[in-house]
Amino acid sequence: MSSTGDKVKGMANEAAGNVKQGVGKATGNDRLRAEGTVQEKKGEAQQAIGKAKDALKKGIDKA
Repeated sequence: MSSTGDKVKGMANEAAGNVKQGVGKATGNDRLRAEGTVQEKKGEAQQAIGKAKDALKKGIDKA
C-alpha cells in the first residue's frame, strides 16, 4: 500500500474509533469503548507507517 493510502486508512480508522468511543461512553457500553480505543490506536499506527514510508522515499530520492 502507498504511504498516502496508509495515512488515509489511518485517519479513517482513528475517526471511526473516536466515534465508537463516544457512542460507547454515551450508552455505557464498555465493550464498544474498548473497540473504539483499539481502532483509534490502529489508525495512529497506520498513519505512522505512512509517514515512515514518506521519510524513507525522501531519503532514497536524495541519494
